Amino acid sequence: MNSADPTARLSIVIPVLNEEASLADHLTALSSLGEQGVEIIVVDGGSSDASVHIARPLANRVIASQPGRARQMNLGAQHASAPALLFLHADTQLPGNAVEQITQALGRHAWGHFAINLSGRSRWLPVVSTMMNLRSRLTGIATGDQGIFVRASTFTAVGGFPDQPLMEDIELSKRLKQLSHPACLRSKVISSGRRWDQHGAWSTIRLMWRLRYRYWRGVSATQLAREYRDAR
Repeated sequence: MNSADPTARLSIVIPVLNEEASLADHLTALSSLGEQGVEIIVVDGGSSDASVHIARPLANRVIASQPGRARQMNLGAQHASAPALLFLHADTQLPGNAVEQITQALGRHAWGHFAINLSGRSRWLPVVSTMMNLRSRLTGIATGDQGIFVRASTFTAVGGFPDQPLMEDIELSKRLKQLSHPACLRSKVISSGRRWDQHGAWSTIRLMWRLRYRYWRGVSATQLAREYRDAR
């Protein structure tokens, strides 16, 4: 691949940092979407493993970036050719007809997201998934692992992701929500539940809700990112 596609109708931006374990499978699964007018942009934040080497033959573009998911996704969006953007985590799989669903949704809404199904060992992951889906539908706020998609012009109009180390997806959702209620697709992406498996489902839930509450109360994302790292 390794080239921009001026005829693309959807650009998928994937921020990466040391994802060699699953990146090849993830990108291979997306490679067939090129026939549907999709370009794949991988933005590496300084991986010390083989992520870049793996991505080069499987993506239209592989871009080097300073670390930071928001910075990486903003840089990928700047290099995107399509009028629609999908920000996809490296451990998230799309449903089979995702491109058509996104195209139809963006005909009616400026942005949107998928529902989510977390995969992993914990028996609580179905409960966590249900809570995440309910929360996003009730609040209109999406998280990055739900596959946020948006018209490129709208993304530019709201200034992209804020350059902050945590809650960048929450802040982008708040900005986009001022322009349009999101399309909340019922089709589910499958995302890794490794955070919940590694640190425990309920302790992770408590941590994330505490951080979100404190963010809502005005605590800076930089301070919350330090607390998140310390808790890990």
